[in-house]
Amino acid sequence: MVTTATDPPSIDNSKSRVEILANSGIKSIPKEYVRPQEELTSIGDIFDEEKREDGPQIPTIDLKDISSEDQIVREKCIEGLVEAAKEWGVMHIVNHGIPDNLIDRVKEAGKGFFELPIEEKEIHANDQATGKIQGYGSKLANNASGQLEWEDYFFHLIFPEEKRDLSIWPTKPANYTEVTSEYARQLRGLATKIFSALSVGLGLEEGRLEKEVGGLEELLLQMKINYYPKCPQPELALGVEAHTDISALTFILHNMVPGLQLFHEGKWVTAKCVPNSIIMHIGDTIEILSNGKYKSILHRGLVNKEKVRISWAVFCEPPKEKIILKPLGELVSEDEPALFPPRTFAQHIHHKLFKKAQEDLASPNEIHEQEDRSINQSTKQGDPSFNQATKHEDPSINQATKIQVN
Repeated sequence: MVTTATDPPSIDNSKSRVEILANSGIKSIPKEYVRPQEELTSIGDIFDEEKREDGPQIPTIDLKDISSEDQIVREKCIEGLVEAAKEWGVMHIVNHGIPDNLIDRVKEAGKGFFELPIEEKEIHANDQATGKIQGYGSKLANNASGQLEWEDYFFHLIFPEEKRDLSIWPTKPANYTEVTSEYARQLRGLATKIFSALSVGLGLEEGRLEKEVGGLEELLLQMKINYYPKCPQPELALGVEAHTDISALTFILHNMVPGLQLFHEGKWVTAKCVPNSIIMHIGDTIEILSNGKYKSILHRGLVNKEKVRISWAVFCEPPKEKIILKPLGELVSEDEPALFPPRTFAQHIHHKLFKKAQEDLASPNEIHEQEDRSINQSTKQGDPSFNQATKHEDPSINQATKIQVN
């Protein structure tokens, strides 16, 4: 049964942290956090959802043999990864080569930062109004509805090392920089292996996709530690609204508290908590380069009233202006025309933000009318975001929700 907030209070978006709000003893969440009515019917108890065994389950891919010298063994491993990338666009990866004790130390360091008093965390606060996006923050309303998400976060560039701004990084816990830097180096190596396997799966040379997203010198790894406090009315809120990632690849760690949901075949599927795994998403960038063969899947984050959830998302992103994103020539033919128009990464971000802003200002009926007109037009022009709109069967989802939250 869906409940609603009774006369929820309003908040000062410019000053509040969700952690402060959650610890204040409120019984009803502020109206800015209450999702639209059409979304509420699909928000359930995340612990019950994770226990469900019926229906499709996110695949788990074992990478133990991804670099095997035995060609047959290696190809079998790559085949499983490629199939998951095409059918789902998301997977749990195990035997990924990053030591469990390093991952444990990364989690402890991030958790330690968020356990600091608010005043100490505020030393590292970002300022989106002035373009300072790195640092400690909370999502401020950036749409006409004033919608907020139930999370605080810490966002910073972690690789390449020469492009980092360590003055922004937490100084507490003392080992934060050391363990996060080592994790970034090892994750960058894992990304190379994944790009190579995905290239082979498209019939390309092994290094092709990595080269197309900037190579070792230009590909950026941006980490966002998401902190989701306990929520008194989790059936009304979302930690992160539904979106696809703009990145090439996204790698996610979490503290074994469920929350991630993926929209697959018209239904929300809850990610299980798989020990010693990393969740990997295909992002928009790879979907574009592969001409839609690999899927950038819609996903969101639920919250709960029992446990704090923390996740560590690392977005592997191409440079904003140096590379033109478009379907690779080898993957385009008369029978399979380009589904995506050429854009720089910056233009792709702007396109998603602009579409979202337009739809936030429109009524639901106007949105559907705009999509009907746009889908007809996109058939001729190959606009991916309109083509993707036809995938959704859940009435609570429209293109207004499809933007990665950084």
